[in-house]
Amino acid sequence: MAESIRMLSKNTVKFIKSLHQKKFRNQEQKFFVEGEKSVLEVLNSDFSVELIVATDTFLEKYENLISQSAGQVILATQNQLENLGQYQSNDSALAVVHMKSNSPFDFPKGNFVVGLDDVRDPGNLGTIIRIADWYGIKNLVFSPQTADFYNPKVIQSSMGSFTRVNFFYADLKDVFQKWDVPIYGAFLNGKNVHEMGRVAHGVILMGNESNGVSNELEKVVTDKVTIPGFGEAESLNVAIATAILCDNFKRLTVG
Repeated sequence: MAESIRMLSKNTVKFIKSLHQKKFRNQEQKFFVEGEKSVLEVLNSDFSVELIVATDTFLEKYENLISQSAGQVILATQNQLENLGQYQSNDSALAVVHMKSNSPFDFPKGNFVVGLDDVRDPGNLGTIIRIADWYGIKNLVFSPQTADFYNPKVIQSSMGSFTRVNFFYADLKDVFQKWDVPIYGAFLNGKNVHEMGRVAHGVILMGNESNGVSNELEKVVTDKVTIPGFGEAESLNVAIATAILCDNFKRLTVG
């Protein structure tokens, strides 16, 4: 592999830095991941890797795995890696990866889908992806206003779970009407999730951090649910609320 390793060029630096911006990610249909864990996750996934920029230590340690990738390999120092990405400390690797197509999937029978209506914060989105992966919910659907899946902060906060979920962006109202399954929407005035009976499948719908589920989507929600509070806080962070609801719905699942 040594013969095929290149040195980092100014053009490559400029290209990777451009991928910090959504406009250029969409234009190139590429994004980047950084840090040893995320790069290893993507190398072991079905994502197509175009470029691996890494230290000599990383390249030597994972030579066999890297050799199985079709991506070009570039040698870099720790300082160069930190300058390319967003990590304050990256002593291993960064990879440039091809986006997947925005392809709708059919509702997975006997399981749940997490739906996000205008969840804007990238950190929240990444954490929700990680939560869904933890609970074995492999499918998510997002409104067009929801944060960009390929935002570096989303990738970072998902801790590798972005490689194990399916997702697409669409008009949620149209999708839910097509699927014709229960839509469990999170509302402050909903039914106490602790008092619900057994469930089989459906969409767990979470709303915007400030405004909740939109009025338009409220019309297609079949079951409003809430998490009972016992203190004085006005609300929960949307990612924390997602985790609590996923836990309860998995506990309530028939079978």
